[in-house]
Amino acid sequence: MRRGRDYNNPMWLLFLLPACVAAVLSCVRLVRTTATADALSGQEGPRPSEAVGIGLYETAYLAGGPDRVVELALVLMASRGRLHLAHTGWTTVVDPRGRSRLERAVIATVGPEGQCRTDDLRLAMAAHPTVLEIGSRLSLAGLATPATVRRHTVLVVRQVRQALLLSVVLLAVALVVGGLADGDVLTPLAWFSLPLVLTSGTLLMARVDVYPYTRWASPIGQEVLREVRPPRQHGLTDDDERELLTAVAMNGPAVLPDARLRAALRRH
Repeated sequence: MRRGRDYNNPMWLLFLLPACVAAVLSCVRLVRTTATADALSGQEGPRPSEAVGIGLYETAYLAGGPDRVVELALVLMASRGRLHLAHTGWTTVVDPRGRSRLERAVIATVGPEGQCRTDDLRLAMAAHPTVLEIGSRLSLAGLATPATVRRHTVLVVRQVRQALLLSVVLLAVALVVGGLADGDVLTPLAWFSLPLVLTSGTLLMARVDVYPYTRWASPIGQEVLREVRPPRQHGLTDDDERELLTAVAMNGPAVLPDARLRAALRRH
C-alpha cells in the first residue's frame, strides 16, 4: 500500500520545527518588550515641566543620542576657536579652558598632549558620564527612551527579522530536500506559511507599536522635537550661530555649510 508523499519523505519537517520555534520565541519576546516599554516610557498625561525650554544638547540627544551630543559639542568648540578639527581626522586643542562641564570633559578626553584622533574622541565621549547624564535626565523627565529599553527593543526587533530570514532560508532548503524531491511543493509551502506570516505580521505591527521605542526620544520627546523651530534650508551662516547649532543638533554635521568641517567630522 502506497503511503502519502509526506510520509515517504518527511525531511522537510526537520526544517519546519526550528523555523516555528524561532518565530514564536522572537515574537513573544517582542510582545513582552512592548509591554515593558509601554510601562517605562509610554506614560500618558501632561508633559513634564522639564520639557519646557530644553537646550541644544538636550535637543541633540533626543534627535541623535550621545553621538549627536558629541558632534554638537565639537562643532560648537570648533566654531568658537577652542578646537581645531582637521579633515585628516585629528582634533587639536587650541584653547584649553573649557566653558562648560561638557567642554572640559572633551578637553580632558583629548589628553595632555592636546591632540588625538577625532574618531577616538567621539567614541570615548559618547560613553562619558557627562554625556550619559543628559540622557538620564531626559529619561527621568519622560522625554528620552531609557537606554536599556531602547537597546532591548532594537535587539528583539532584529531577532524577529532574523527569524523571518531563517524561515525563508529553511523553506528553500526544505523544498530542495523534501518537496522538490518527490514533486510535492504545496505541503511545505502551506506549513512554512505559519512562521512566515507570524514574523512578517509582527514586524508590520511593530512599525506602529514598537518602533517609537527604538528612537532616542520617547513619544513625548518626539512631540517636543517636532516643536523645535526647524532650521532654514538656505542661508545658514557663521553669523547665525544659534540657527547653525540647532540644525546640527537636529540633523547632524551634514547640514554644515563648511565643507572642511564636514570632512573633519566624517568617520575615518
